[in-house]
Amino acid sequence: IWLWVPEKKTICTGDLIVSSFPNVGNPFKVQRYPKDWAIAMEKMREKNAEYLVPGHGRLIEGKKNVRDTLSITAEAMHFVHDEVVKRLNEGKWFEQIYHEMLEIYPEKFKNHKILRDTYGSYRFAIHAVYRLYHGWYNSGNPTDLFPSKTDDIAREFLRLNSESEYLKHANSLFSEGKLQLALHILDIIIKGSEEQNSEALTDALNLKLKILKQKVKEESNFMAENILQNGHDQIKQRLKELQKST
Repeated sequence: IWLWVPEKKTICTGDLIVSSFPNVGNPFKVQRYPKDWAIAMEKMREKNAEYLVPGHGRLIEGKKNVRDTLSITAEAMHFVHDEVVKRLNEGKWFEQIYHEMLEIYPEKFKNHKILRDTYGSYRFAIHAVYRLYHGWYNSGNPTDLFPSKTDDIAREFLRLNSESEYLKHANSLFSEGKLQLALHILDIIIKGSEEQNSEALTDALNLKLKILKQKVKEESNFMAENILQNGHDQIKQRLKELQKST
């Protein structure tokens, strides 16, 4: 929903413009529609407004500035929609699409002040387009159709190698700056450990705490930062509880 006030030559965009990448793929919200978002930008642009009042952020003044803001946002929304759909039509699954989309994101969008990755995120928008056209089975791997519990899977991995070996490898990945991979390895210990007071479990939780703290510092997006921070705080609380029980 947006509002055109002709006597003031002003567009009130509501949350269609929020001084960051549009919040089209919010991880906690229902489906939103990037293509319709782009079309709304183009319809607003036709008004040739002098002023644009965003849902959040500063007033945008001047016909050129207003037009440029609406144009770059429309272009970005068309891009994320059309490139995801193109890959869906090529028979690709979500993981491949997601990482390809990260690689091809144009610098002109990445560096534009109105598309900053602070509230909405291009990364989130990829999810929004995919789930608009696709069901929940998104991996193409039949193993994922009726999956086992992740705790049970982790326990089987720990039958193949010790907690200490996984922890050693996670530390190596952390040292190499491969934080996300390190988190996946640590979750094998955290989810699969049979002994809730084991030294390896405590060490794994402490390392995950350290990694999440670093990721929070490096993350520009408010929502992603809050999710990471919440995970950090939950682990911190769990460590306190483990300490009390020993």
